[in-house]
Amino acid sequence: MNVSQASVHPVEEDPPTTDGANNPPRARMKVIQGMPGTPGGLALRVGQFVLAVAALSIMATTSDFPSVTAFCYLVAAAGLLSLWSLSLAIIDVYALLVRRSLQNYRVVILFTVGDGITSTLIFAAACASAGITVLIDNDLGSCSDSHCMKFETATGMAFVCWFTTVTSFLLNFWSLASR
Repeated sequence: MNVSQASVHPVEEDPPTTDGANNPPRARMKVIQGMPGTPGGLALRVGQFVLAVAALSIMATTSDFPSVTAFCYLVAAAGLLSLWSLSLAIIDVYALLVRRSLQNYRVVILFTVGDGITSTLIFAAACASAGITVLIDNDLGSCSDSHCMKFETATGMAFVCWFTTVTSFLLNFWSLASR
């Protein structure tokens, strides 16, 4: 039986693709730092994890956070985000160690949907906690009775964590949209 085998041959130069006689060649989209499987993506994941754990631990060290639903929501959202970021950081480390690209369509969809959900949750939790913190501090004037400084710090950490999460979401979404 005479069957040809598929083989890969190196290409010396990629010829430019044009879509017309006088149009310039189209450029391929480069991998941007911050996307999955890049050192920038790993840095975003580690930043998300550290900030989420900081917000979680600061809020959990106060004795009266369970009495306010918004603070419980912040602890739950930060816990979920820390687990999500840690798992994706491990995947990014693996991809970097074996030099594998994570630009697979299904993988990027999973990262995008997960980042969209977790960024929405942490933003909503940070906003709710900020509202309660302002209520306790400014409106009720009982900041000396409670742990306002810890509440404010945990809320601030949650907002900074949201910035890193939404950055990762936007980069992944852009990667999907540019296909």
